[in-house]
Amino acid sequence: MEIEIWTEKYRPKDFDEVVGQDEIVARLKEMTKSKNIPHLLFAGPPGTGKTTLALIIAKKLFKDRWKENLLELNASDERGIDTIRTKVKDFARTKPIGEVPFKIILLDEADALTRDAQQALRRTMENFTSTARFILSCNYSSKIIEPIQSRCAIFRFKPLSKEAIKKYLARIAEAEKLKLSDEALEALYEVSEGDARKAVNTLQACASLSSKINEDIVYEVAGYAKPKEIMEVLKLSLDGKFEEAKKNMISTMIKYGISGIDAIKMIQRNVMNLNLPDEIKIKLLETIGEYEFRIVEGADEFLQIEALLAQFYLIGRSLKR
Repeated sequence: MEIEIWTEKYRPKDFDEVVGQDEIVARLKEMTKSKNIPHLLFAGPPGTGKTTLALIIAKKLFKDRWKENLLELNASDERGIDTIRTKVKDFARTKPIGEVPFKIILLDEADALTRDAQQALRRTMENFTSTARFILSCNYSSKIIEPIQSRCAIFRFKPLSKEAIKKYLARIAEAEKLKLSDEALEALYEVSEGDARKAVNTLQACASLSSKINEDIVYEVAGYAKPKEIMEVLKLSLDGKFEEAKKNMISTMIKYGISGIDAIKMIQRNVMNLNLPDEIKIKLLETIGEYEFRIVEGADEFLQIEALLAQFYLIGRSLKR
């Protein structure tokens, strides 16, 4: 039996089912209702509803004929100028099927398009406005050239709030007959960082282990250290127990399979929860940034994590003085 992927199975089918982007949904709903849609640029983090809303627009406009009137391309796979000159242009120049006077071309991950491809796209958008509307989805709008941005209505998506993620996951848990504890919901939000797709994928992985899901299962599946474990390491290093802090941190990284960059992010997130003066937190964050840069540049991650904890130890000693 084929196992359904929950991100597709529970993808919202209507505007009212989309969570966490109320203002954007309201504007797009009115545009779709009036069939007065300009070229659109959706920008924001992954898993926040960009592709979902583009598909909802197509389904609402074209009803049962939406597949014939929608060309969906993932620009990270097909991002050269030839794609724009052939696939996109050939689709854009033909008339739509049905009453709506235009087709929709969805370019997912449009910020991966080369600059030459974007210049070609700019001309295509100008020449075929009467028969096609473009929806460009990207993580970074700054990577889209200005001439394209000026031709689009720009919608900036934000990471989903804790309440929005919980509401979405609770709906899935009810449909799948799962028992989700409040701690598990908190953990799912923590590991997802506002990314609904990541949260749902993690939930599905947890459900394959047990129908009763707690925070331990979530962190185990996600390969994510519990916040209290990271807090314990930070407190040990700041209290002058460097050897113990180092040992705990390295064992935690190995236990959960955490990379150096992931460890740095977890440390940074938990620093803000320490009961310390703001000046000390600022100094700690500055230090974290330095060691994150070193790891990105290729330095040994375990060595750099140890060095970071050593700096925390020294900052802790200066605080006691």
